[in-house]
Parts: sequence; C-alpha cells; structure tokens
Amino acid sequence: MKTFHNPHQAMHQGQQEMFRGRLVPCHEVPARLDFVLNELQRRPLGTLETPAITAAELDAAIARVHTQRYTDFLANAWDHWVAMDPANAQRDVLPSVWPLGNQHAFRADVLPLNFAARLGLFAFDAGSPLMAGTWVAARGGAACALAAAREVLGGARSAFALTRPPGHHAGPDFLGGYCFLNNAAIAAQALVDGGESHVAVLDVDYHHGNGTQTIFYERADVFTVSVHGDPMTEYPFFLGHADERGAGPGAGFNLNLPLPRGTGFAAWRAALDQGLQAVKDFGAGALVVPMGLDTFEGDPISGFTLKTEDYLDLGEALASAGLPTVFTFEGGYAVDAVGVNAVNLLEGFQRAG
Repeated sequence: MKTFHNPHQAMHQGQQEMFRGRLVPCHEVPARLDFVLNELQRRPLGTLETPAITAAELDAAIARVHTQRYTDFLANAWDHWVAMDPANAQRDVLPSVWPLGNQHAFRADVLPLNFAARLGLFAFDAGSPLMAGTWVAARGGAACALAAAREVLGGARSAFALTRPPGHHAGPDFLGGYCFLNNAAIAAQALVDGGESHVAVLDVDYHHGNGTQTIFYERADVFTVSVHGDPMTEYPFFLGHADERGAGPGAGFNLNLPLPRGTGFAAWRAALDQGLQAVKDFGAGALVVPMGLDTFEGDPISGFTLKTEDYLDLGEALASAGLPTVFTFEGGYAVDAVGVNAVNLLEGFQRAG
C-alpha cells in the first residue's frame, strides 16, 4: 500500500480554537500526522511518497467538488485578514458572525466586501482557525487524495492519503470541523472521473461527515455511508440523522448510522456491517474510507470506546468489501495513540487481502 503524505501539513498549525464557548489550544495539531509517519516507519506497509500532481490537475480536481467563490476566498483569506489590520499577522483567523440560513431571512447569495462577513459566510463554526499556511497545507492534502485515487485507478488494491488538515466536514462552499478542502470527496470524484460508475464513501470517523454528505446528497453515482455519534448530542449536530437518505436523483443513496455516546466495539461493528452490506447492495466498484481514529476510547473530544486492537478488526472488515480502497486521514485527537491505531487499521486491511 502506497502512502501519499503531505509535506506542507505543518504550515497549518493553529494557536487556539473556540470549543464549547471558550478558547482552548487546538486539538488538531501537526503531531497527529507525525505519529502516524513514525509508526509507518516502524511497521512499513509499503512505500511512502509525496504526490506528483501538477497545479493545473489539482485545481481541476478541487473545482469538481468545491465552488469557485469558496476556493477564491480560501486562497486569499490570509492576505485579506492581514490587510484589515497588520497586527492580525500575529493572530489566527476565527469567524465571529454568521448568516444562519434562509429561515432567518439572511442572504447568502451576495458576497460581502467586509472580510469578517465573508469568513462567516463560508464557515459553520469557530473551531477551525485559518492561518498563513492553511491554503498551501489544504491543497497539499487534496493532492494526496488525488494521487491515492489515481493509484487505485491504476490497479492498486489500496492507497492512503496521509494528510492534515482533515477534510470530511468541508462542503462545496463551507469550512468547519478543522476541515477546508474535502479530501475524501476529491478522491471519490476522481474515481468517478476515472471511469468508476459506482463509488461508495464509508466514513468511520466519530463525527458525521456532513461535508461529504452535502457534496453528494443529490447524486446517484456516489453512495455515502457514515457511522458516527448521534447528532442529537454530538458535533456537527445539524446533519447526520438517520432520516437523511438523499434528495432528487440521490434519493436513497445516503445512509447515516448514528450511535449513542458510550457505544462499544460490538455495537459499533454491527453498524459497520450494516454499512458494508449497503455498499455491497449499491454495487460499488471502488471505496473511499474517511479514516477517523477518534472512535478510540481515549479521544478527548469524542465518545465511543474502541480499543487499539479493535482497529485491526476494523481494517479486516473493510477489506471484506473486496473493493479497491482509498483511505483519507481524518480525525483522531488522542495524539500519542493515533499512529498505532491508524497503522493497525491499515495493517488489518492489508493482511486480510
């Protein structure tokens, strides 16, 4: 299994995030990826590479899942932030005002000139700090996802996009949940564009992949499945309910499997099996797995109780789908354990083949 890692990931390193009403040190840190790299060096599963993707290829892939006005905003956000006040160069960007949605009669079709307003238009939380290197780091992650998809299209059984910031909360025109570009969606779209008529995304992160669901919600060629904490009590709260099944041409092609806080591996695995059966019934020809490790019992911002050894079993279960598979690195904030848990999952997948 080739691992494509992002050499620019450490350029995104937030100082603080807003978490439950207070500013705290960021949970999503560069060390998360470093621990995975260290474990892959200790237990190699294949070659470790940087993606060989041209800027034009990357721009085209990003444009397939994100709107132009959103990516224009991301590309220029830091410069506009500093232009507001030179002292901002010492501070991360966090939003402070939001339009809230049409039910409150706020408009989202007009792009404000005020930077703070634009930021609020494109952000759904105040926990995703943006800084000088965010755009470069996010693009590097998208390149990893595209390279992994191309590896699978070329005949490989699997490939791993090891990158941060993560991606599955980023929608076509919004950021949040530490996510700016949706790496899993970019990989899935690349698989479709490469000739796979039926692609499934099976998200195993603790938090619902609201961005991925939104991107594909009205499409029948990408089937999205998510096993996650119940949004009645768990972030991102406003999507991820079981009655969200897709719309229009995508009706029936979205499956959410929410579980209560405190769920252990047996119940979690039963939900995963339900998701895998749905992927089989869909007739998927390829699979993308947003690989969150925040289901771990020691995770500081999550609530399931999976143990380190359970990730070997999870990898084997995912391999049972018998599909060429792209993994994208998502959540997992018990930093000291994330490397072992990630490589356990990948090793379980690989040895089951």
